Amino acid sequence: MDTQGQLAERDRSCSEKEHEERSRSSHAPASPAPAPWARMRAWLTGGGPWRRAALLATACAVLVLLVSGLVMQPFLIPSGSMENTLRPGDRVLVNKLAYRFGDDPRRGDVVVFDGTGSFREEEPSGNPVTGVLRRAAAAVGLAEPAESDYIKRVVGVGGDRVTCCDKRGRIEVNGQPVDEDYLHPGDAPSRVPFDIVVPEGRLWVMGDHRGDSRDSRDHLGAPGGGTVPVDKVIGRADWIGWPTGRWSQLRRPDAFAGVPAEPRGIHDADPGAAHG
Repeated sequence: MDTQGQLAERDRSCSEKEHEERSRSSHAPASPAPAPWARMRAWLTGGGPWRRAALLATACAVLVLLVSGLVMQPFLIPSGSMENTLRPGDRVLVNKLAYRFGDDPRRGDVVVFDGTGSFREEEPSGNPVTGVLRRAAAAVGLAEPAESDYIKRVVGVGGDRVTCCDKRGRIEVNGQPVDEDYLHPGDAPSRVPFDIVVPEGRLWVMGDHRGDSRDSRDHLGAPGGGTVPVDKVIGRADWIGWPTGRWSQLRRPDAFAGVPAEPRGIHDADPGAAHG
């Protein structure tokens, strides 16, 4: 028996088999790398409960800021200028979509607006980092709003003639006396006489606590005669959301229901002119 020949043939057979297997393995496709979404999922679901809690909190914060920036923003009432309708510390929900689709502010609406250029000459200066943090806190109702943001009630819209006052002390809009039952108890509609035609695209706004409100009356000599551009309106205050005991809807009052669309018999008034 040729034992050596058999061993040599077996060695050649094993060598050829190993070479064939290496050749096949070299041509076999490599295992695909995990897809990016799979790696992301593994990272999100890994790391233990603390990472998941942090990610959930971050997602919630981003969602709240997006909703606040685009749809509904909490607004902290900083003063008593709108009492008793709104009190210091109340948080109202400002509907930012109220005037985005062709609708304009109406008489009686409570609006939040940027007073830069009308109630304030310029943007307040300060530390930019502090400003960003403050705006983020204000956006969720945790801090007072920016110094340039105001909340008032619309009394006159573009084209209206607003005067104070008639023989009974009432404000007149387009010659129609307005019974403002929302005023702070004991307040006069105004102790400052005025007579103004509101320019188109602007608003005449006043606080409900007339004795404690710096509003359009205080800026009669400023450009625009104390009126506010419609495009500076941030939104309409629709709800009192906090405290829970004051949760209620802010409805447009009926006080302006009888006001005519145009001033009665007045065609020669100088728009924007104020007298007092």
